[in-house]
Amino acid sequence: MATAQNSDVSALSYEQARDELVRVVHELEQGSSTLEESLALWERGEAAAKRCEEWLLGAKARLDAARSASSD
Repeated sequence: MATAQNSDVSALSYEQARDELVRVVHELEQGSSTLEESLALWERGEAAAKRCEEWLLGAKARLDAARSASSD
């Protein structure tokens, strides 16, 4: 479920998304949130994790392309 709060994650750098994911995990581990807050945090964490994965896949593609170009 994408929410407006999670849509801003798409603009984060890798480091920002990673830090946001760490923050969300820390908050969830505290266990002091309501169920609704916990669900929103979980969704936010999922969005941040997806953003990190997008960055990592993009970096891998760039490295693969550079390796391929240098071996030609």
